[in-house]
Amino acid sequence: MKIVILTGAGISAESGIKTFRDADGLWEGHDVMEVASPQGFAKNPDLVYDFYNQRRRQLMEVKPNAAHLDLVKLEAKHDVVIITQNVDDLHERAGSSNIMHLHGQLLKVRSMENRNLIYDWTKDLTAADKNEEGHQLRPHIVWFGEDVPMIEKAVKKISTADAVMIVGTSMQVYPAASLVGYAPKFAKVFYIDPKPASSHLLDMRGEHAEVIAKVGSIGVKEVVERLMV
Repeated sequence: MKIVILTGAGISAESGIKTFRDADGLWEGHDVMEVASPQGFAKNPDLVYDFYNQRRRQLMEVKPNAAHLDLVKLEAKHDVVIITQNVDDLHERAGSSNIMHLHGQLLKVRSMENRNLIYDWTKDLTAADKNEEGHQLRPHIVWFGEDVPMIEKAVKKISTADAVMIVGTSMQVYPAASLVGYAPKFAKVFYIDPKPASSHLLDMRGEHAEVIAKVGSIGVKEVVERLMV
């Protein structure tokens, strides 16, 4: 069976990583456009560098949780791909082997002159850091207003899925939220979220969609056990 798993900030929240936006619309106290847009970076690059440096340090202090670990078990029996909106590496650390990061990765940086020049990065990043060609480096993150390079590959993956799991994402952020609409009509869709948002794409699937209003560590375990039978 081909299983595609769509994950968002909610799956990493149980590891101690804050979700993308707090209830007040801020991200760690910042307006998201200040720290997650090309305009914000152009206006105050030091603020943006510092923001991601703090996120990177925090990532080093947390571990994958039960939801991340349970997803790995599916690989013993099924063809599994994880398409994540998260920029952390918790799926990798848990042991999943086929992961697609839609919005980039916190532990990578890239050249500002050539987006295909990408480097592993675990330390702080500053404006003084350059690559071998002398180009300034920036976080390898897809910011608001930027293209999502991996979206077409993600569409191809989900279009052949037999089952889809959605874990910890509000289904409100596009283009990622549109992916479930590309799943085959017969594919079973499991939507796991303690406070599931309404989605017309899920509503259209009727009996092929199942909403599980539980946190990731509990909901994922339940669905994984059913899929492993």
